[in-house]
Amino acid sequence: MSVSALGAQNKPIKVKVFIAGMFEIGANQGDKPGEFQHWFERYFIDAQSMDVAGALTPVFCNKSGVCGSVLGMGKVASSSSMQAIILNSQFDFSQSYFMISGVGGIPPSQGTIADVNWGSWLIDYDLGHRWMPDEGEPGSAVFMPRQGYEDIRVYQLNPALVNLAFSLSKDAPLKDSASAQAYRMRYPEPQARRKPAVTVGTHIAGDTFFHGPGLSAEAQYISELYGADDYMIAEMEGVAIAQVLSRTLGTDRVLSLRGAVNFDQGNPNETTLAHLDPAPGETAGGFAETVDNIVIVGGKVVDHIVTHWADFKDGYAAE
Repeated sequence: MSVSALGAQNKPIKVKVFIAGMFEIGANQGDKPGEFQHWFERYFIDAQSMDVAGALTPVFCNKSGVCGSVLGMGKVASSSSMQAIILNSQFDFSQSYFMISGVGGIPPSQGTIADVNWGSWLIDYDLGHRWMPDEGEPGSAVFMPRQGYEDIRVYQLNPALVNLAFSLSKDAPLKDSASAQAYRMRYPEPQARRKPAVTVGTHIAGDTFFHGPGLSAEAQYISELYGADDYMIAEMEGVAIAQVLSRTLGTDRVLSLRGAVNFDQGNPNETTLAHLDPAPGETAGGFAETVDNIVIVGGKVVDHIVTHWADFKDGYAAE
């Protein structure tokens, strides 16, 4: 083999869109879907699989320049996988767009089960000081930011790109289920009772699975404190992945897409602990429909970027 042919064979894959799932329940196809299976079935059935040292799972890349992988749950697992993949010489990410994709919780005042939400801001729930409510001023917040983390505790994603993603997907035909519809009726809020929709708002990531009306209100307080949009999704990874990308490639080409599989608090007739550990038959329906909805929505944007690559390869800004 000639030197030039060898060089061509080892040329890095030019990645147009990278899809990051956080967990898969079992295999990537043929069983109960988690966050990545529907992406795999849509883009990676016949894709090349590449092992990456330091990443949780292999990276799949198809011939159209769409790649994806399961990064792992939580800020440490997901960000360490993302860093390993970004720095691996098998890939060229110099013009890539990133789709952070997964499930999350939603406040019943803001949305409902099977909603799909585009993140406008990504916030770290954990970088601050907290204390027990009875150790502070009655009725006051029990959180304040920790100095020194100003540049990594909150990221505003590219508004032009977020707006485009929403406009491309807002009318997507979302799936629903009878079990999800029945579960919604336990909540009095109009937003909780409506049909699933595509929305936009702040995603807050915490390694602690925060839950209940008090911590939900705290998440909204943090969003307001940081000047972000209303808190819409509780999740565990987004801001950490954004920090990795900000150190290497920047965040102008990052999208965060989350489907709501649970409310972040119980209904008025149940305690927070009862909602966290429900009795048989009391769990929220709609998980299967939600993970399907994520790809129905996100796939419209992935396909648009790939199809119109000439308009996206040098970045995207509002016209």
